[in-house]
Amino acid sequence: MTELHLPLQTERLTLRAHQLTDLAALFLIHSRPDVSRYLLHEPWTADMAEGKIRERMLMTDLDGEAGFLALVIEHHGTVVGHIKLWFTDRERRVAEIGWALHPDHSGQGFAAEAASAVLDLAFDHYTLHRVAAQMDGRNVGSANVAARIGMRCEAYLRQDWWNKGEWTDSIIYGMLSTDRRGLRVEER
Repeated sequence: MTELHLPLQTERLTLRAHQLTDLAALFLIHSRPDVSRYLLHEPWTADMAEGKIRERMLMTDLDGEAGFLALVIEHHGTVVGHIKLWFTDRERRVAEIGWALHPDHSGQGFAAEAASAVLDLAFDHYTLHRVAAQMDGRNVGSANVAARIGMRCEAYLRQDWWNKGEWTDSIIYGMLSTDRRGLRVEER
């Protein structure tokens, strides 16, 4: 397999490895209750933020030891969010994708642009068989992103996850490598 070269460039975005200088921008995203509401963790505190960034700084190659790729999403030099890809079954080449953006930058297509680039990377560079996106059923924005980039809604699970003191629903979107190849042919 060829070495992954970062950063990745899309039409409007730079997707790059995390750096300690991202601490303030990512803290502004993850300390917000309206962002963490749909995530599995509580809002970040100032005490935990540096540790989270340091963890992500090691997640630079899906095929590396951690089985995890975590990238910062930048638009014109401003950190607008992050995106992650991680193995759920390394042997069978199955992974999950997830993203989070600062609400001030949502609704501009940044999540879809970043996720589409990471899916291309997942299937073309890492030769994955399948990528899933699992999200809180109330997270309409992320569900719209998944559908927009061609992922298929495969399941809606009612009250399957106990999170932050309440039962929540989950939506699962999925894409196979053959789906992605089919999308590229249709786009021509």
